[in-house]
Amino acid sequence: MSGEPDWLVWAREIQAIAQTGLTFTRDPFDRERYEMLRTIAARMMAAGTGEAVARIETLFAGQEGYATPKIDVRAAVFDAAGRILMVREVLDGGRWTLPGGWADVNLTPAENAVKEVLEESGYIATVRRLAAVWDRTRQGHDHKAFSCAKLFFLCDLAGGEAATSIETSEIGWFGPDEIPADLSLGRVLPAQIGRMFDHYRQPDLPADFE
Repeated sequence: MSGEPDWLVWAREIQAIAQTGLTFTRDPFDRERYEMLRTIAARMMAAGTGEAVARIETLFAGQEGYATPKIDVRAAVFDAAGRILMVREVLDGGRWTLPGGWADVNLTPAENAVKEVLEESGYIATVRRLAAVWDRTRQGHDHKAFSCAKLFFLCDLAGGEAATSIETSEIGWFGPDEIPADLSLGRVLPAQIGRMFDHYRQPDLPADFE
């Protein structure tokens, strides 16, 4: 189980029902009901998080189409010495994470991973294979408003040189016993990094999923 509070699970489900209903309904009365459901979901979320109802309503109103999980990609890039590439995130108090972010449209998940590595670290990576597809909530990340699937790709270093960006303040390579303690836990967890080392050492491991 996710370990999330019931109110968050219920609010997320109600929001998804409202979003999908508003996408497909042609009945004005049903539209009004779905909008009411969306408002109820926003109030539940506000009560549980302490955020302003108006802010959450605006967030929910910006979601269109059939409600599906969001996609986050992470790249586990290893160098010839078996060290993993990590970057410091500017927006998260300078905490460390694997390069990655939300998947952009018109790119495959693997292409997104390569793009994120270049943009956040200056290095060129090639994807070797998919290592894991994990649900963000069930992995134990911070609770968020929307469901998210996290895709981890095992990658090889192909070139480039370290370069920070507007998103990152430092680039580093770390062995399995050198992983920084100040991780950006909303993006990556210690166990996930450890599992990437397992995949690096054991090329025949099947992709993890849940």
